[in-house]
Amino acid sequence: MSRFLPLAAGSAAMSCVGGSVAVSAEIAGAPLFTIQALRYALACLLLLGFAALIRSRPVRPRGTEWLWLAGIAATGLVIFNLALVQGAQHAEPAVVGVAVACVPVLLAVLGPLLEGRGPAPAVLAGAVVVTLGAALVQGLGRTDGTGLLWAVVAFGCEAAFTLLAVPVLGRHGPVGVSVHATWLAAVMLAVLGVLHEGPAATLRLTGTDLLAGAYLAVAVTAVAFVLWYACVSRLGAGRAGLLTGIAPIAAALAGMALGGPAPRPLVWAGIAVVALGLAIGLRTTAPATPPPPPDPAAGRALAGVGAGPDVTGEIA
Repeated sequence: MSRFLPLAAGSAAMSCVGGSVAVSAEIAGAPLFTIQALRYALACLLLLGFAALIRSRPVRPRGTEWLWLAGIAATGLVIFNLALVQGAQHAEPAVVGVAVACVPVLLAVLGPLLEGRGPAPAVLAGAVVVTLGAALVQGLGRTDGTGLLWAVVAFGCEAAFTLLAVPVLGRHGPVGVSVHATWLAAVMLAVLGVLHEGPAATLRLTGTDLLAGAYLAVAVTAVAFVLWYACVSRLGAGRAGLLTGIAPIAAALAGMALGGPAPRPLVWAGIAVVALGLAIGLRTTAPATPPPPPDPAAGRALAGVGAGPDVTGEIA
């Protein structure tokens, strides 16, 4: 039971991220930096309201914490979204998807090192299996050299979203990290929006753009960020990383639910392989040197979101 809540939180977060693929497509023609700046600004306001509700007031970053939090915002939010858009112009979506699907392996290796212990062999084995399963679900696609480069960038940014949070989760908790990451990203994107799209870009947003952006702000940012970081703070980055394999499954099932064709047999096989990888990696015993206990605010956040409705991304 001690692992059930963080597992459920991480699974829900990745389900939100995967299920958002169809919604993200709705803003493909909108001014990218402007709509994303509004998305993260709204998400930050929602997170501040949630923090007040659970009496977990975010604390001011100090020293190098600014670098870690700014790194999350710059890589995991700003550059990641840019990589998705630019990559789509040179590669089929599956190419970027497969690159991101390799994240569990990197988290299984680097996550424990950041937490002060060695990688767990069973978790690493499970991560490899999850990656193979996620690749089967995504399928393969065509690309050129530029598309491959953006796929690698997306891979690195997706990993950075989790790894850069490890050093600051203890003091700030899931809600605090999410609040600071979203307001920093909103400022960065707003500056980019003014420079590249013009101050009047907001006037070009349609009702559909605003509705899609609002959904992404609520489900894929405010809710998913807190759930994901709560999972990472309890399970560690390595084990939590296994759950990223759920995102492509959620995307495939959401597409079918929205009227798309049923997944092909290869996709069903990939789902089974992901499930096998999760079973391998999550059935391990606790590490010999567990990560430091989370800040009390992290526990309150996990308890609060566990009782609430739901949360990336994509990690997006």
